[in-house]
Amino acid sequence: MKTNYSVIYAILAAVLFGINAPFSKILVNQINPLFLAALLYLGAGIGMTVLTVLNKKRRSESREAKLTKGEWPYVILMILLDIAAPIFLLIGISMTSSSTAALLGTFEIAATSIVAMIFFKEAIGKRLWLAIIFITLASILLTVTDMSTINLSMGAIFVMLSCLCWGFENNCTRNLSLKDPVQVVILKGFGSGLGALLIAFIWGEISGTIFYIVMAMVLGFVAYGLSIFFYVKAQRGLGAARTSAYYAAAPFMGVLISWLVLRDPISLSFLVALGIMILGTWLALSENHEHVHTHEEETHNHSHSHEDIHHCHDPHQIVSGEHCHEHTHQKTVHEHHHLPDVHHRHQH
Repeated sequence: MKTNYSVIYAILAAVLFGINAPFSKILVNQINPLFLAALLYLGAGIGMTVLTVLNKKRRSESREAKLTKGEWPYVILMILLDIAAPIFLLIGISMTSSSTAALLGTFEIAATSIVAMIFFKEAIGKRLWLAIIFITLASILLTVTDMSTINLSMGAIFVMLSCLCWGFENNCTRNLSLKDPVQVVILKGFGSGLGALLIAFIWGEISGTIFYIVMAMVLGFVAYGLSIFFYVKAQRGLGAARTSAYYAAAPFMGVLISWLVLRDPISLSFLVALGIMILGTWLALSENHEHVHTHEEETHNHSHSHEDIHHCHDPHQIVSGEHCHEHTHQKTVHEHHHLPDVHHRHQH
């Protein structure tokens, strides 16, 4: 997959998820946060299932690889983290302004990058390190309500906990990014939605008018379902850390909607944090990574094209465009600009 397509997918994912915080702020006043978390993910699962059923061509000519037994540990962990993250986020949104909650979402870059480096050995260069530092500083600035007495905003802390959960979850999803993104989204939607619904039955409150329940599910389909679909496709070409960097457009989208629709007040500390977040995001996106690297021999199955330099494998049928089959990469040593995509997850 070409990198420029991956960037487009990442930006689309960010724009779609950007509407989540401001509109969830409206819904959380009408629906219990635990129940709302369930509705958002169930909306994603149901919406993507309906699209799949309606798309007869996709069902008969799928070019995507299916999940295997070896990937189920990542699926289960992904679902558990996806149950916790939106609950933390919605509790945080109910306790703070939607613009602050949206901007704090940028902390997900730092969380995802650190987890990717420690657990999955993704390379982090100087610019990405600086980005992590700036974004973390801005997050702290938004979390502390009174610098003289170091009073912490509980709402901001819950939002940052959600970012931490999604940081781990993004890296689980990274290990599923070779597979059918629709299948991944449907599993996320129904698994996380039903899990959150069970929690809402036990500790929350199952109530709300039909109108707000339907609106919550529509928001879930757009902000979670379609967003996650494009996010998974982006991770194939960019890796976990870089995809999350492009995904940083989501908080700024949420901030803009909060200002325009909800008329959230703007404080000096918020503007300073916004400036630091923008600088950190630019640093994350402008990092260049190039060195001599080795591709070990590998056999796997995923959607690909024979037109790129990593898929000139033999023997194979001459097929044009994207398709799916098991194939083997021979050992190769070369140098070029690359990202930690599915073929560049080597040690540094």
